[in-house]
Parts: sequence; structure tokens; C-alpha cells
Amino acid sequence: MICDVVVTIDAGQCDAVLFDLDGVITDTVSIHQAAWKHLFDDYLARRPERVGEDQRWFTDGDYRRYVDGKPRYNGVADFLRSRGIGLSWGRTSDSDDAETVCGLGNRKNRYFRECLDHDGVSVFESTVDLIWRLRNAGVGAAVFSSSRNCQAVLEAVGLGDLFPVRVDGVVADRLGLPGKPDPSVLVEATRRLGADPARCVVVEDAEAGVEAGQRGGFALVIGVDRTGHADQLRQHGADVVVADLAEVEVQPVARRLSAIPDALTSWHELIGMLGHRRPAIFLDFDGTLSDIVDDPDAATLIHGADTVLQHLARCCPVAVVSGRDLRDVRRRVRVPGIWFAGSHGFELTGPHGQHYEHSGARAMLPALDRAAAALRERLADVPGVLIERKRFAVAAHYRTVAAERVGEVGAAVREVAQRYDHLRVSSGRKVSELRPESDWDKGQALRWLLERMANGRAAVPIYAGDDLTDEDAIETVRASGIGIVVRQAEHGDRRSAAHFAVNGPDELRKVLHRLADLLDTARKVGR
Repeated sequence: MICDVVVTIDAGQCDAVLFDLDGVITDTVSIHQAAWKHLFDDYLARRPERVGEDQRWFTDGDYRRYVDGKPRYNGVADFLRSRGIGLSWGRTSDSDDAETVCGLGNRKNRYFRECLDHDGVSVFESTVDLIWRLRNAGVGAAVFSSSRNCQAVLEAVGLGDLFPVRVDGVVADRLGLPGKPDPSVLVEATRRLGADPARCVVVEDAEAGVEAGQRGGFALVIGVDRTGHADQLRQHGADVVVADLAEVEVQPVARRLSAIPDALTSWHELIGMLGHRRPAIFLDFDGTLSDIVDDPDAATLIHGADTVLQHLARCCPVAVVSGRDLRDVRRRVRVPGIWFAGSHGFELTGPHGQHYEHSGARAMLPALDRAAAALRERLADVPGVLIERKRFAVAAHYRTVAAERVGEVGAAVREVAQRYDHLRVSSGRKVSELRPESDWDKGQALRWLLERMANGRAAVPIYAGDDLTDEDAIETVRASGIGIVVRQAEHGDRRSAAHFAVNGPDELRKVLHRLADLLDTARKVGR
């Protein structure tokens, strides 16, 4: 069994998916492999024997290790180097009978085009189906390839217009981009899509490709194993490996942030959803009750938020659910009578001394200590990065890191995560985190809190938050409650499952103030 988990691409947390061409979209791997074998077997057979050179036949293992997924000339050079053979690089204009790296690469390309013209190529229909499912969910798609034949192959199978963005060997050469496993080609694709690698998925079948995805700090790297090398894909950076993309599900969400109704101008619709039922209020802290700041330690409640929270707490249950440590968020929100959930809900307290700590997460504290130390060492030369050791997480903040080095931060976090079986990577606003691997998140914490906050009385959960980590909770209340997303300019026009939106923490304060007045009036009338 290659994949023992359900692989889901959440449209609320994913802006785009980047697909490799050969072996993922089209069944051209066998053609490439045959062309490479023809090239090297013929070349090695004709080359005079020399001391220190290995002239055995080209194997499937050689293909995966030295040429698969790489730019053609790099593949030639890497394989020959593995056999102790050194040739001059030559020029890309070399004839295909020249004994240079470029000459051999051009000869391989001739063999490939001859096979393509003679035998044709087939498409993996499950991949095309996934691309259309993503498109229907509003998720972008791009194709990338080390091959200079990418567009010709797509046109040969009738998919020439499927992708709005294509970054292939021709584009990479024109821009001077290094090939895989360097992530530059992938990063260029996300740039052209107007997306962030931390919100994009890479789909690859080659070891060099999954390594590029891992090094580029992408949110998820899916390996496709059609030839029985799943373990190698995982070792090189794949987060999960599937046999076919039919195993990948797409979870759609309703709208872009710009299309979500404003909570203030749609006040009557919001109150209509609440009806005469009693609410329970759940609020994120950073970017929701506080303005976004460059230094996480400088975050404070916005003016008037403490008064509104106190007012609400007299009328209904209130909880602050934050990614910050419990002690930290309680220090910043000094409001009595409310619940607090810190570390995305791994530690919770109530107004009457109640306390809960996730036992499984507690067992991972030593691993988190080691991971924090490893990240500090790994990113010591990246100016602006801040490694924060929370109680149940390690956060790598990159708000003040130069744009060209942001990918290094995400890649380092993923690299460290691979050393520990029970740590997972989570992405938020300008931060990558390592957390204990579990089914616990803000949504699960909300459910746990709701059972205890309402004292057995039915309550309508209202959750407000601004970040990707808040979508777990917003999705949780989608069917039976009210989700409010706090729009931030730096988030762009991402997608959210929220019912309503506000523009910044101050607008949320106004919504909460209206709600508190409404509940207070109802409470007094009901006396």
C-alpha cells in the first residue's frame, strides 16, 4: 500500500498546484527512459575502455538517480561523472554527433522526438480530472518541466491550452534558472501565478523534483510512484506518495475573501443566522484582537477590545483560541471570566481553574526542544528569521526575511520535520511551524470547549480569525454556527469557508460590540 492516508487538497488553504509533466501528466517516462538508455548504451559501447571508467549498461536505477527530472545536459554530466567519465560541456548549439555534454544531450533529444513521433504518447486521465476538479474549486494550476519539449508534448496530446502558466526547460534557460533539485523553476511558476509557495502544492514523480519541492518550502509535496520507488521519493522530500492522482481529493470552499459578505453591512443576515439562540464566541488573537506587527512580542489588544470582551462575557461564553502559548495569550488578554486555548488548543484553561493539556503533545516536548535547536543552527545565517520555541510548537517567523530567502525558511522547517516521526509542518501568516502530529487543531479545540463552556446548553458557535490556522475552526462551525474571517491586506484574495468578513480587528470589535449590546438587551428583557 503506497498511500495509507487520504490526501486532500483544501481549496481554502491552497492557491495553486504545480504539476510535473513527464510521469505525472503524460506517460512519457518510458519514452525518456528508452531514449536515455539508447544514448548511453550506444555511447559506452563505442567508447574505448579506460582505467577508472565504468562502462556497464545504463540501468533503471541510473535513470532515477542521475537524469530523471533534471535538465537534459545536467543529466548527461551527472551520469557520466558517476561512471568516471569527464567530457567538455560544449555549447547548446553543438551537433548531436559531437562528443560533448551538450552534443550527447542533443542526441538524446533527437532519440526522444523520434520515439514521440513514431509511437505517440498517452495522458494520465486521472491527472487531467484532478486539474479540472481544482479549477472548479478555484485553485490555480501550472505545469513545470526540465524538458524543452514540454509544450510540444502538451500539444501532441491536446492539452496545449490547459495550463495558464508553463515553466519548462526553454523558460528556465532564458531566465538562467538552475534545474531541479534547485527549487527555482517551481518558485518561478508560483510567482507567475501570483501565489506563495507556502500555499502551493507540488506533484512530482522524480526524486529531484520532490527534493526541489521540499527545498522550496512548499505546503505539500505529493510524490507519484508508478514504478515502485515510493521509499526513495519519501527520502528525497515527498510528504505523501500515491500510486495515482485519483487518490487525491479536493475540498472546495465557497468564496474568495473579496466575495464574502461584510459582517457590518450584512448585520441583519448575521443576526438572522443566530436567531434567538445563545451564542458561544471564539476568537483568535493575532490579527483578530490585535493588529499585525513585525515583532510578535509587540502585539497587544486593540483599543476597546478588553471592554467588549468583558461585556460579551457577561452575556455568553467567550474563549480566545490562539497559536501562542497559553501563558503568553493570557498575559496579553487580561479579561476575567473567559476561556483560553493556547498552542492551537493543545493547552486550555477555564475561568474557574479548569485545565486541560493534550497528553500526546506533552510526550513530544523533548523532540520539539531538539527541533528548535536544529532550526536555530540551520537558519543562523538568514537575517530577520525568528525561531520561537512555544510550549507545544516551534515557530519560524519570516516576516522580516528578504523575499529571496523566504524559501530557505520553509525548506529548513520541512527538513527538520523529516528527522522526527511525530512532528508535522503547519503554515500560517509569515510563519512555518512544527507541531506534534495529531488530529488536534483549533477546530477540535473549539468542539472540546463548546461542550464545557455552555454547561450542557445548546449554543451557536461564532468563530472569528484571520489566518490559515483559523480555517480549521471556521470549517468546524460552517454547518451549525457562524464563521467570520478578518481580512488582511497581506493575505491577498485567498479563499475561506467563513460566512462573513470584516476588514481588520477594529471592524471586528464593532461587530462584537453590536453583538454584546444585542445580547445584553435580550438578557435584560428576559429577566
